[in-house]
Amino acid sequence: MDERIYSKNIIEFVTVSAEYCAFIERTPELERDEFIDKIIKILPLLYLKATLLSPEEPEEDTYTERFVTESMYESIRLNMESLLGEDDNYLEVFQNDMKYSDEPLAASISEGLADIYQDLKDFISIYRLGNEPQMLEALYICYENFVSYWGQQLVNVLRALHNVKYSTDDNDDEVDDDDSCHCGHHHHHQDETDDRYTDIFGHRQGDDDIFDKLNDDED
Repeated sequence: MDERIYSKNIIEFVTVSAEYCAFIERTPELERDEFIDKIIKILPLLYLKATLLSPEEPEEDTYTERFVTESMYESIRLNMESLLGEDDNYLEVFQNDMKYSDEPLAASISEGLADIYQDLKDFISIYRLGNEPQMLEALYICYENFVSYWGQQLVNVLRALHNVKYSTDDNDDEVDDDDSCHCGHHHHHQDETDDRYTDIFGHRQGDDDIFDKLNDDED
């Protein structure tokens, strides 16, 4: 088995990429809050798995087919734009065009997510064909695009989605006295004797658990 194509890190990246694309395609079936809650969990995992890649540049250039047409892209983008409504737009400073402007530029969450979808959908579609030279080429192109473009898009969009999800929480109804503390903030305090935390999937984790997982990723 060719480790350049089927290594643990590559297979995990393919798996998360497929999950991302399948989720984006299900946008019309989702409620707004459900979409936001899940996408802000998928994006950090996708970024992590992409950073663990180190693909080799193919010795020969091969033709890599494109599977996402312009109409498919626009349909995906419009579905997300419709779901997010006015929250789709945000101001961005981490764009190449900023060198020509002194002000933040208007950006779109749906466009950023659709850009990521386009690269990942083309990549996993080629992997499903099983042609190894094309798979090597597709992996390399996807990673290079991550480094030069969609990785930055991902973190930009994640910041905007974080603001959409949590900015409305500032004006929530008053919480019970049990949730107040002398620090001046309203929040739930973790038991001081409990050194575990809750991961993005809702599981309780201890320090040993996360270090084990990090070590697994490095192997």
